[in-house]
Amino acid sequence: MKTLAGSLSAFQKTVKHVTTSREFDRCSCYSPLEMAQDQPVAALVVALKDDLPAVVYSLNRLRPECVCFVLPESAKALVETDVQPHISHMPRRWDWVPLSDVDHFPSCYRTLARSLPPMLRAWEIGLGALVVDMSGATAAMAGALTLVTMPWTSRIASLVEQREGREGDPAALEGGERLWISVNPWDEGAEVARREAFDFFNRGAFVAAGAIFRRIESRVSGGQKPLYRALADLADGYDLWDRFQHRQAWEKLKVATKAIEMASLFGGPPGLNASLPAVKANAGFLEKLVLDPAEVKELLAFDLLAHAGRKLRVANDAEAAMQSLVRALEAFSQRQLFKQYRIKSWDVQPEQLPHPMQDVCRSCYSDDIDGKYVLPLQAQFRVLAGLGDQMGESFLRQWPTMKPLFNAANRAVLGHGGEPVKAERVQQLFEVVMKVTHADENSLPKFPTLTV
Repeated sequence: MKTLAGSLSAFQKTVKHVTTSREFDRCSCYSPLEMAQDQPVAALVVALKDDLPAVVYSLNRLRPECVCFVLPESAKALVETDVQPHISHMPRRWDWVPLSDVDHFPSCYRTLARSLPPMLRAWEIGLGALVVDMSGATAAMAGALTLVTMPWTSRIASLVEQREGREGDPAALEGGERLWISVNPWDEGAEVARREAFDFFNRGAFVAAGAIFRRIESRVSGGQKPLYRALADLADGYDLWDRFQHRQAWEKLKVATKAIEMASLFGGPPGLNASLPAVKANAGFLEKLVLDPAEVKELLAFDLLAHAGRKLRVANDAEAAMQSLVRALEAFSQRQLFKQYRIKSWDVQPEQLPHPMQDVCRSCYSDDIDGKYVLPLQAQFRVLAGLGDQMGESFLRQWPTMKPLFNAANRAVLGHGGEPVKAERVQQLFEVVMKVTHADENSLPKFPTLTV
């Protein structure tokens, strides 16, 4: 790697050497005052074979902080003699990757795949921060560069001959006028990655989906960034919800919904608008849950039951589904006890209970530390039944069917044993819980399915 001081010294010597009018005319075609200038870029990879004026134009237009030349071994000397002296803004770092055969794709790809990624990581080049200039690339070099640099690239530039139908910025170079063309491959290529992210989202892998949306955001052009930022917020919101962080999830979904609506006005995946009603309904559900001031929230039981269904049917996680399902059943009993009878299962007063259960409560359900009386799950439903509540009576009727299913839950790895629970057992208990609680599946919150 060449030092900055050495490069500047070479540049100063060349300036002193340019004395004749012919030499001055030759260098004047590289003057940055005669060309458009983009915003300086973090890193530039330049494919070079023998088109030196194109390389100089690209360097002076983009003014990269770091530059790497991809070139045949024979062209290395030209960088120092015919390129460096004409650079108006000397890069802070520069290096090269020599290729043994610029027309042989396998060897080009192998060399670039081994050399470029470590170099870019060492230079701390982030995703979307790289520009690749293909002006001097052979077909083999261009294909290999595209594949290797895709994770970092936000722009591919090239100088091409002027032809009818081609659009670009006119560029005056030695040898004639050309067109400067710059495209972002991710503006079109994002669809493939977006499909993958949607698939992760629909399978409940919200963290993975959010990570892909953020990578796409870092790579696409400015006009598309708000859409992918909104989709990342959407994935974050559902991940928070899936972990019962209801307030944070609500805030994320509110922001994401508005941003997606705004982004959709300017394009976006055609199927995304079809998902917005479900997202808005979810945000409304969370709003009611979060803003409910009661000690036992009305909608928590429904959320737990929906969570159990997702873990069983979407994530194929029977252990987590069974754990959530048992907790959901308890949440329904807690809700009914508190709403109808002002009984707190975690701090019950024995006098609130049916007379036959008062002595049992005092003798069996007292906490040794704080002296509070805490009703276990089955006792909660027995209290409801003793008070004449339909949910409690339904529980007792279904108990013979539920008992072996509860045994399976207790023997589960996340219960109190070491035997993995079977999905069919969870499904059977889910159906019984729906009967006992009289819950309607239509009343459960449903996460949206994102479609392209």
